[in-house]
Amino acid sequence: MSEMDEVVRPGVARSQAGHTRQAKAVPHLPGEAGIWVLILGDMVVFSLFFGTYLYYRADDVALFNQSQHALNRNFGAINTFLLLTSSWFIAMAVQFARSGRGREVTRLIGAAMACGGGFAVIKVLEYHEKIAAGIMIATNQFFMFYFILTGVHFLHLTLGMGFLTYLWVRSRTALWTQKDIAVLEIGATFWHLVDLLWIVLFPLLYLVR
Repeated sequence: MSEMDEVVRPGVARSQAGHTRQAKAVPHLPGEAGIWVLILGDMVVFSLFFGTYLYYRADDVALFNQSQHALNRNFGAINTFLLLTSSWFIAMAVQFARSGRGREVTRLIGAAMACGGGFAVIKVLEYHEKIAAGIMIATNQFFMFYFILTGVHFLHLTLGMGFLTYLWVRSRTALWTQKDIAVLEIGATFWHLVDLLWIVLFPLLYLVR
């Protein structure tokens, strides 16, 4: 081996190692590009809703603050905890799917569904509480926004629960190929959106003074 080989080969090895590190550093976009287009569009629409709410709130702060007292903060806080926990379960399900641990994936998706179901039950109870007290969408501007914003979010929750149900059924027979994992990532990404929207809605409707 020549001295030139000794000089060149370590350089080649370092170059190859650098390329390997760069390949490993390439970020992975979960799911499909289409789900991200949907999510970005959804976030733009909700941002307009949030901005409109804040605009009208600034126009009549006293009315909005007074109306907030009729909301049950405990319900809102519990629902926040449930969705955060549910998002954690679905994130763990994706990690376990990538490592081929199928049984754990099914259990985790089931746990995420249970948390989502708990959110739905509490939200229905809260709606019933408001209606029983004579509070409707036409009561005032605050409650118009409350019912519209939480109602649209509830629709997203329902769609997400449908997707989680599909994923739970599929997970029982999935081989966790790249296609299976991509489908799981799509559902998980949408479910995280449901969580994110509520994280904004909770302080906006229940806490902001």
